[in-house]
Order: sequence, then C-alpha cells, then structure tokens
Amino acid sequence: LKGYYTGGTIHFVINNQIGFTTDFDDARSSDYCTSLAAAIQAPVLHVNGDDPEAVVKCVEMATRFRQQFHSDIFIDMVCYRRHGHNEGDDPKFTQPHLYALIDKHPNPREVYIKYLLENGEEDARELAKEMEKKFWADLQERLDEVKQNPLPYHYQAPELEWKKLRKATPEDFDSSPITAVSEENFKKVFEALMKWPSDFKPLRKVEKIIQDKVKLFQTENKVDWATGELMAYGSLLLDGKDVRMSGQDVQRGTFSHRHAVLRNEENDKAYNRLSEIPGATGKFRIYNSLLSEYGVLGFEYGYAMANPNALVIWEAQFGDFGNEAQTMIDQFITAGEQKWNRMNGVTMLLPHGYEGQGPEHSSARVERFLQMAAELNIVATNITTASNFFHALRRQLAWPFRKPLVNFSPKANLRHPGSYSVMEEFTNGGFKEVIDDAFVSDAGKVKKVLFCSGKIYFDMAERQQKENRSDVAIIRVEQLYPLPLKQLEALYRKYNKATWFWVQEEPLNMGAASYLQMNLKSINYGVISRQPSAATATGYAKVHAQEQAEIIETAFSI
Repeated sequence: LKGYYTGGTIHFVINNQIGFTTDFDDARSSDYCTSLAAAIQAPVLHVNGDDPEAVVKCVEMATRFRQQFHSDIFIDMVCYRRHGHNEGDDPKFTQPHLYALIDKHPNPREVYIKYLLENGEEDARELAKEMEKKFWADLQERLDEVKQNPLPYHYQAPELEWKKLRKATPEDFDSSPITAVSEENFKKVFEALMKWPSDFKPLRKVEKIIQDKVKLFQTENKVDWATGELMAYGSLLLDGKDVRMSGQDVQRGTFSHRHAVLRNEENDKAYNRLSEIPGATGKFRIYNSLLSEYGVLGFEYGYAMANPNALVIWEAQFGDFGNEAQTMIDQFITAGEQKWNRMNGVTMLLPHGYEGQGPEHSSARVERFLQMAAELNIVATNITTASNFFHALRRQLAWPFRKPLVNFSPKANLRHPGSYSVMEEFTNGGFKEVIDDAFVSDAGKVKKVLFCSGKIYFDMAERQQKENRSDVAIIRVEQLYPLPLKQLEALYRKYNKATWFWVQEEPLNMGAASYLQMNLKSINYGVISRQPSAATATGYAKVHAQEQAEIIETAFSI
C-alpha cells in the first residue's frame, strides 16, 4: 500500500508449537500459522528447525527474494520448546503426547552431529565439541575485553536526533512556547495554498470553496479551521520539518473540509496543495489509509519513533472508531514512555462532538484518555479556534521533548464562524491552554462562570450573546491534560464573586467530569451534563436536541 511500503519484510516465524493456554489446533482453522500470507500473495518457506543447513538456505533465499522483488516473504521454522511457557508451567498438562515425544527427542546439536556422521564426517563429534569450546571461549574473551576496555557506543542516525531532546518536567506545561510565524511566512504559505498549476482543473465546487477562503482573508483578515490546519503544516515545511498524515479519507477530510489534495476533474490526477511553497525544504506526505485503525496507528507510532523531527499524524474518520486501535493506545501511546523510557510525538486527531448522529458517531471517549493520563504521558486538547489548533500542531515540534497529542477535533464546527481566527493570532504568541471570556467586560459583575471544553462552548456563547448576559462568563479549557491548574486558579480569583459550573455535553459518567473532580480540587464548582448513560449518545435526533437544550437551559437558569 502506498504510504506503508517498506520495500518488503522477511517474516521469520519461530514456530515452537507451544500450547500454553491455547493448543495450536484451537488457535486457527488453517493448516499453517503462516496461511495469512496468502492474503498478500507472499511466498512461505516451511523448514525443519532441526536442520540448520536448510534454515540457513531458507534465510539466504528469503533475503535474495526480498532484495530482488522488494516484497514480503515468510519463513516458517517448525521446531519445539523443550520446556514450558514459563517456570511454573508444565506443558504436559495440555500437550502430554507431544511432550512425551520431545523428552525422547535429541536436541538440534545432537541431531546435526548425527547428520554429519551419517554423511561421511568421521570426526564430526570431536569437531563439534571443539567448535562449542571455541565458541564459549570467544564469548568469554570478548566479555573480559569489554570489561577491561569498554567500547564506546556508536549512535545511529535516528538515535542522534533523539539525543538532542530531553524529558519533560511539570514546569514545561505552565505555559506554551512561542509558535508564531512571521507575517511574511504566513502570507507565503497562504498564497501557495490558494493556487494550483495553470494546466490543472479542479472540480468547480472545490474551486469555489477555495475562492471563498481567499475572500474571507481579503475582506475580514480571517482564516477558517481547515486553512489554519494546512497553514500549520506549511509553516513547518518552511522550518525544514517533515509532516506525515494518514487515516481514512484524510486527503479530502471526512467532512469535506481539508482538501489537502485536489483532483483534476478531467483526468483524476492529484495535486498536493502543500507541494509548491517557495523556500520550503520539508515534505508533506498525506495518505488515505486502509480501513484499519489498529494497524495504521501502529505504523504511525513506529514512524514517529523513528523520526522525532517529523510531525506524524493519524486522524480517525470519527473519534468513536479509535476504539479499534485501543491496543496501540493502551500498550504503546499512553504507557510507552513509562515502560521503555522512549518518548513519542505521534498526534491523534479524533473527531468528537454531540450533534445527533447517534452512539457510533459522537464520542472519541474523552474519559478513557483522561483516565489513562498520568505522569505527563500525553497531551489532551479540545480546541475551539483555528489559530489555537495551528499553535498546538506547531508546539508538537517546538517543545524540547516529545509527547503524544490527542486532540478531540470538531465536526460541524469546522465551519463555525466562531472558530475562525485573524492573521495576528497566527503571527503572535503560542497555544492558549485556557481562553477567558472576551464578551464580559467587568469581572466584578459576573455572578456565574460556566467553564467547558470544545463544541458546547459555541452553544453557550450563542445564548449568552443573544440574551446579553454580561453576568455570565464562559471559560474554555482548551487543554485538558496536563490540566492548566495555575491558569484556572488565576481565573477563579478573578471571578471570585461568581458560582462556578463545569458544563459538558457528554453524560455524567463520560467526558471530563470525573477527571476534573479528581484533579481540580482547588476550585468549588458544580457539574451540568447529560444523565449517566450506558451508550455514548442517543440515536434519535429529537431526543438529542431536547437533551442539548436542557443542558444550555440549566446552565443559564440554575
């Protein structure tokens, strides 16, 4: 597959037939554990593990095949494990007949000596003993030498890049680094994004979309969410950084918003909108992925591990589908740094928001990520403006360390005017962990503070401004983890006469409510949300609208 091609892989299976908890007869319906190779039409070499010369020949053949055809090949080395799965396991419990045979079976060294003797090597046994003696002597000699004269470690190229980085500290998250770009570079990237070769003919509807973006900037000095995102990528290319993005339908964007790659309506040829930025030395690669969350996210995690200077992004079609990659999230992304002392900067974009689309298209499971958030292992954001998203993406490579970023991305609000940002917000400052209410002018008159994260802000802001409620302040928590405690506590002191409420559109047992109750103890506040629910959302649009209206009504009337 384009985007995941490695030039072929040699899959070496040490098939020891161990049946610790599942016998191989129960583990698969096919004859061989390598039968899956048929799915990609890869050849399989089955070889007896007791025949070392045959094993070597198979490896040589597989290597030549991989080098010549740049395709995958499997080696199935059929062998056995003489002892159990671990110290406490007796394999005879589950495989008594097999292990009765293994007990009587000579080990591979003895099998090979017998083979040499039967094939004319009269001194094979003595030769084998001498070789073994020399082998252990060589190992001991090398060990003694290294102890007396330690060898310097020679770092490989990817390791050298990681050595330039350091571990994060809690103080690193008190405020974000400056990630603004110059006005010159901003306009350079914007102009490159809004044009294409003269002989390229995009679909008329897409051309109109891009023309509207140009008009928005020319008349209001603003850019929308999708443009702000592409601006972040383009600015990184100017910095000499690479950007890689993959996921289902990411070139267009699930919600027809990104259009990073255009198609010629006459011949279907593709044009990468970030490929012609003057002076850019970085590369932007974006791939529509196969329909696998687990496999694709695993590949991107590995890519980010290999190159800390690339912004590596995986976007789920809907955040709900991230549960298909839960193994990668649980075992690697959230726990990898603590388990293996290895940083990783992979970025996950998970569309999230309650819009009446039902329980399979509403929630990226914010609560799960926040439950796993500890020891500065990830960064979790729920961003509401194009410029803040721009800074969050650039911050991934501006930090002197690497952290996985989990962003709960908008869907319908991708086109909400409230998410647009003016140019000055891109050319100044950096990421804002918390955004105060600009509608309220006198903090002393504020009687109620509604703090929230993500999409529900727009619903509450609309009600606030429609009724001119200057007694209600709405605060946006753009970064949920690490929680910006100092900034929230400063606002708590600012609005010291107000009653505080956390408002979320998720059910009470989901979203950030439980996480905040455990971690935000310096602020007294109530919680306004949907009722606890087994499913993430209702499947009925009318019920959704009623529930949403009740949340907003409660927030402003309580």
